[in-house]
Amino acid sequence: MLKKEHVAAKIFRDLTWHFAGKEDELFLTFDDGPTPEITPWILSVLKEYDAKATFFCIGGKVERFPELYNQIVDDGHSIGNHGYLHMNGWRTGTEKYVRNVERAACFINSNLFRPPYGRIRPKQISMLKQHFKIIMWDVISRDYDNDISGEECLENVLDYTESGSIIVFHDNLKAEKNLKYTLPKFLEHFTKQNYTFNSIESVDLV
Repeated sequence: MLKKEHVAAKIFRDLTWHFAGKEDELFLTFDDGPTPEITPWILSVLKEYDAKATFFCIGGKVERFPELYNQIVDDGHSIGNHGYLHMNGWRTGTEKYVRNVERAACFINSNLFRPPYGRIRPKQISMLKQHFKIIMWDVISRDYDNDISGEECLENVLDYTESGSIIVFHDNLKAEKNLKYTLPKFLEHFTKQNYTFNSIESVDLV
């Protein structure tokens, strides 16, 4: 589980890991969509709790499912760029990696970017931060991990979430089981504590 004091957050201070000073505000994010089997369900649950979120979308999937992309936007959520293909920055040359993000930008209208797997090289950061705010996280649900139960997934997010946290869930089939168990319970828990759920686009990125 990644906390704010994690070494990566200390080294890469020009990336956004957490929003300090955002009292009783949380920032839910969903990576890897849109996914026809999952996205409408996520949107319905968010609507039930009057929660706004940020969806870091795959450009190739937006090209295939533009109606789902439009539904996310129409529901008042923010959109972020997650690459046209889900590329690992540690295994991809900088020029190829940047072109992949630029190709996604043809379909995704956003200056927010999240590197797939959270893996990005310093040179890639240097080039992309000229045009994008790079958004990381301080809480990851591990909903994609089939070796953990829904209960463990929920425990992950409840134990580490605090005011200003950026929390990662996944809008994909691999995460479906844990996501469907965890997300409603997470929203219910923090709603009862009078937290609000805001999109990243709604805050001042510095």
